[in-house]
Amino acid sequence: MQSQSQPIELVQLVERSNRIGSDRSLCNWGGGNTSVKSKMVDHTGRDMDVLWVKGSGSDLAEATTKSFTALRLAEVLPLMEREAMTDEEMVDYLAHCMVEGKHPRSSIETLLHAFIPHAHVDHTHPDSIISLCCSDNGRQLAQEIFGSRAVWVPYLRPGFALSKLIGEAVRANPEAELVLMEKHGLITWGETSKECYDNTVRIVKEMADYIEARVDEDRLFGGARVSAMEDSERRRVAAAVMPVIRGAVSELKHAVLTFDDAGDFLQFVNSHEAPSLSQVGAACPDHLVHTKRTPLYVDWQPEDGVDSLVAKLGEALAAYKADYATYYERNVDFDVPMHDPFPRIVLIPGLGVIGTGKSKKMADIAVALYRRAVAVMRGSTTLGHFVSLREKESFDVEYWPLELYKLTLAPLEKDLSRKVAYITGGAGGIGSATARRLAREGCHVVIADLAVEPAEKLAEELNAEFGVGTAVPVRLDVTDEEKVSASFVEAILAYGGIDVFVSNAGLASSAPFTETSLAEWNRNFAVLGTGYFLTSREAMRVMKEQGRGGSIIFVTSKNAVYAGPGAAAYSAAKAMEGHLARCLAVEGGPLGIRVNSVLPDAVLQGSQIWNSSWREERARAYGIQPSQLEEHYRKRTILGVNISPDDIAEGILFFAGVRSAKTTGCMLTVDGGVAAAFPR
Repeated sequence: MQSQSQPIELVQLVERSNRIGSDRSLCNWGGGNTSVKSKMVDHTGRDMDVLWVKGSGSDLAEATTKSFTALRLAEVLPLMEREAMTDEEMVDYLAHCMVEGKHPRSSIETLLHAFIPHAHVDHTHPDSIISLCCSDNGRQLAQEIFGSRAVWVPYLRPGFALSKLIGEAVRANPEAELVLMEKHGLITWGETSKECYDNTVRIVKEMADYIEARVDEDRLFGGARVSAMEDSERRRVAAAVMPVIRGAVSELKHAVLTFDDAGDFLQFVNSHEAPSLSQVGAACPDHLVHTKRTPLYVDWQPEDGVDSLVAKLGEALAAYKADYATYYERNVDFDVPMHDPFPRIVLIPGLGVIGTGKSKKMADIAVALYRRAVAVMRGSTTLGHFVSLREKESFDVEYWPLELYKLTLAPLEKDLSRKVAYITGGAGGIGSATARRLAREGCHVVIADLAVEPAEKLAEELNAEFGVGTAVPVRLDVTDEEKVSASFVEAILAYGGIDVFVSNAGLASSAPFTETSLAEWNRNFAVLGTGYFLTSREAMRVMKEQGRGGSIIFVTSKNAVYAGPGAAAYSAAKAMEGHLARCLAVEGGPLGIRVNSVLPDAVLQGSQIWNSSWREERARAYGIQPSQLEEHYRKRTILGVNISPDDIAEGILFFAGVRSAKTTGCMLTVDGGVAAAFPR
């Protein structure tokens, strides 16, 4: 078999797939599949016909040659003669037809590609086509628009029966150019990859042009009922309510949120018909898996005020949870546990759309798919009336055994998955090591720093290493109350809230006490005292609003408990941090908010503080050269070691995770053992 170089047909298929997937109005994230029929040489040296088709679990936009499965076509085509086949039988059968076992698992829609008698096949979910397929008069309009060029198939859940129906219909209509799948999507084909792509784009544009020629923007969705708030006010209100939403939807497992107030969403949520139209159902089975059958629509108007919105959200989220449980009980007919009963999408008039998910990526995907749903409803209501899957059909997709099986293949979630950490001084030595360590455990991280460019660079690195959405940079001046508040707004708009707060921003100065200026004294207390107060106060407020507890971690110093020479301002400020942490632990305990401190000593590596005049000042205090400091600090420890930013990050990780779930008000020394600084 060919293995040294990829077949040219497969390379062309990947290129076509990437082009299709890059346009989300053409193909949903994770949805759709493409194929090509070609020849390969088997292990005996004989030619064999194969079907290359996108496997399960990948996205067309990001597909590579490894995303496709090759099947022996001669073994697949005889299935056309079968009368029936369960999903499990089909999946098992196709596994035996694979050319190589290392290829991905076959998609549930593999057979429709095999049964269509054309070399290249695209199955997509274009907005304009689904608008037609989700219109109550769609079949009649399809005849008017496409005539005999189109084959219309009624809704069936993907699988053997639908594939056979499509294969038979295409074979019986040799003049057809496309298949319209009711409440689902589009199938097109061609004899070359270019012809197939061109046909897909041409047909989708034909339908889109038909819709656009009939759209009346002023009357779309019944026209505007609510006026959108100003941009800054939308951000303020969203930041005020997102922790409330996050707390509610995190009842079973934590969720991450995303906010979108783009014009298309505002036009929809502000309209007269949004309250009813949003509850009709999902625009496509592929949407439903990520957005649930319906979003939560909150009946609120901006003039009612934020307090009213918070109250209505509480009621609406509780009602959604109860309704979902009823929906589950009404439709479940096999032994499967109920999914979490909370919405993936929240619609708020005047404000926009809030998405939820187990990660930033999944929350973004939910919102992206609901954007496609809004586009479909825009088209369907222009053509006629929007219709969706019936309730039982929706349930059968949401609790489809094949979809549930995919969940079992997902890797185990890491200790801090679904959590959000906000780190002050996040771009510095200890801060960046902490951000990277928490991200490695699945955490989302807010890198808050006065140094914006290093924060942006670190966020870029973490997103590249751990996945898009892992980290966001925010500008922070810990001494400025307004800027502290603004940075937390940015964090909330990015992720919905905060679970772990690491107060780490710092500076240091050294001088004999009698030579310490008031300016230096005030500077130390502004950053290390007031800065810790302002930021931790904001973090505790967010955690309190979420109602799910949290962990606050102060990075103080050995100097918080050790009276070293020539650092009175720094040491006094650090001692204040330590006692502030204990005070917060007392107040936070009843709320489930734990507050602990990590006490490092002499972390010279990667430290901005130690690259300043502090290094020379401390060397002078000890009567040694700056180059001798690291060895001086190593020798004075009981363990004879130096301390690195990674060592401190491990201590912070301990307090951030479940291993310290019953620990608060604690001081953890990470200093190699400095006997004079033992807490007592």
